[in-house]
Amino acid sequence: MMRLAPSALARSAGGRRVAPVRKLHVASTGVRSIPALSSKLAFRVAKPISEQKRFLNLHEYQSKSLMEKYGIRVQKGKVASSPQEAQQAAEQLLKENAAELVIKAQIHAGGRGKGTFNTGFKGGVKLCMKAPEAADYASKMLGNKLVTAQTGSEGQLVQKVLVHESINFDRELYFAILMDRKFNGPVMVVSPCGGVDIEEVAHSQPDKIFTEPIDITKGISVAQSEKVAALLGFQGAQLKDAAEQMRKLYDLFINEDATQVEINPFVVATNGKVYCVDAKINFDDNASFRHEALFAQRDFSMEDAREVAASKFNLNYIGLDGNIGCMVNGAGLAMATMDIIKLHGGEPANFLDVGGGANEKQVEEAFKILTSDKGVKALLVNIFGGIMKCDTIATGIVNAAKVVGLKIPLVVRLEGTNVEKGNQILKQSGLKVITASNLDEAAKLAVKAIA
Repeated sequence: MMRLAPSALARSAGGRRVAPVRKLHVASTGVRSIPALSSKLAFRVAKPISEQKRFLNLHEYQSKSLMEKYGIRVQKGKVASSPQEAQQAAEQLLKENAAELVIKAQIHAGGRGKGTFNTGFKGGVKLCMKAPEAADYASKMLGNKLVTAQTGSEGQLVQKVLVHESINFDRELYFAILMDRKFNGPVMVVSPCGGVDIEEVAHSQPDKIFTEPIDITKGISVAQSEKVAALLGFQGAQLKDAAEQMRKLYDLFINEDATQVEINPFVVATNGKVYCVDAKINFDDNASFRHEALFAQRDFSMEDAREVAASKFNLNYIGLDGNIGCMVNGAGLAMATMDIIKLHGGEPANFLDVGGGANEKQVEEAFKILTSDKGVKALLVNIFGGIMKCDTIATGIVNAAKVVGLKIPLVVRLEGTNVEKGNQILKQSGLKVITASNLDEAAKLAVKAIA
């Protein structure tokens, strides 16, 4: 068994701790990338301004429904889209002997319990014991935007709430399975310190975090799962139960082409049973053709509309906070363009890579996406014509500018195949296009255009 720090992962809780008493910790259904893990157990968390969300991200209720399919033990619950449905769900759970209920706003972001709605109502996770209370809480959440540390100031619209039973537990653990290149396959990451920010555990108590690689050609064995369960302090019948839950989680991980299954907290309830209180599951987009029903659950309303539009045309777009829109071919060149804009005192409004073989339609859609951002005051197009010829891209730029009725300064730098033809097309277009012979000049002109 090896010890090392896990990646930056998200979590949320749906149960309530008995002893010692502490605040209910609720958090993320958002996704953060897995940074490299150093041999010295250093823990690094990358915090980009924005992430491109072209992966599948499930709501908590969707994740729990999937887990139930594999026989993984989760709390009983129902999703509701109205206060009336929330009350009906609560009544049903109370009839089934639920002692306490949890009402949870369903959004793709963490920090729900500490969040605030645009109405001023505080908290996206509430405990109650009566069905009318569940309906009241649902009425305060549904149709309103919940602002958390991960949503930004605009918040996310709550369209559904999860009503489920609360369980009492006195042990909170951490369990995850994720793909790790270092081990060329899946790895279990576990810790006896669950229910809290695993990042903090990695910083303060790295010796409390362990990994167990799994041979993907053989799968997880009974002995291996029991070894990990014992490491977490399970004994006797609970050890067998915990190990079985781990194997079922691995089955889900493999069969659904997941890249990460995180359970935090992984708990021992006061009834002696092991529960997966909350799950964060990531999936491999390349396997979407094998899981059409699963990927059909993607909630586009939780994502940046510009990024959704970009994905439909195979454009790589990430929105930023600047005012100079960028359209570039190639991720490396796009990053360099952003750097040069910053160097000359400007602020890039986005990362947009149209790829090496973009066509006129993609260029037109890229212009629509860029100009839909009201914060963009100028556009900088930086294209190296290799596979994509400069005259083709120039024609696309001219047509796109006319279609969107471009009103802001447009700076274009072309280089590569048919660059002379491309520049000639721009000059004869009748548009006020500012051309540049190199990237440095183009960045300076873009910054100057909005000065």
